[in-house]
Amino acid sequence: MDKIIIQQQDFDLSTEIALVKKNDSDIGAVVSFVGFVRDLDDATIQKMTLEHYPGMTEKALKSIVNQAKKRWSIGNIALIHRVGDLNINDQIVLVITSSKHRQSAFESCEFIMDYLKTQAPFWKKEHTQNKSKWVEAKNSDKSQKNRWE
Repeated sequence: MDKIIIQQQDFDLSTEIALVKKNDSDIGAVVSFVGFVRDLDDATIQKMTLEHYPGMTEKALKSIVNQAKKRWSIGNIALIHRVGDLNINDQIVLVITSSKHRQSAFESCEFIMDYLKTQAPFWKKEHTQNKSKWVEAKNSDKSQKNRWE
């Protein structure tokens, strides 16, 4: 059973992995990715605000997960993305994929993250002591996504 959720509260990696594995004796591999808020530009980022478009965002996340399931033989997936105000080192996103074999789990997890960065309608605003600015999409994220096409 897949778990796709957008929430403000934090998540626990161990709990989510246990849920992905629950009642599935075919799982031979679980791969997880956790993304964190970090200070990229030495601009002393104090926090990041993540916003989304309710309804549209969930639909986009489900589409990404469905694309991964069509490409790889994978089992359960957990995809949790946080919104709201987050501080440096806070967890932002969790992707967990499971499969019989590790390669499918690794590749599908990476695919989901690459598509999340470019296809999901989230907006990020960085806050420093002096200003706030919206974060633009990076060309490197687009290149990572394009390799799957």
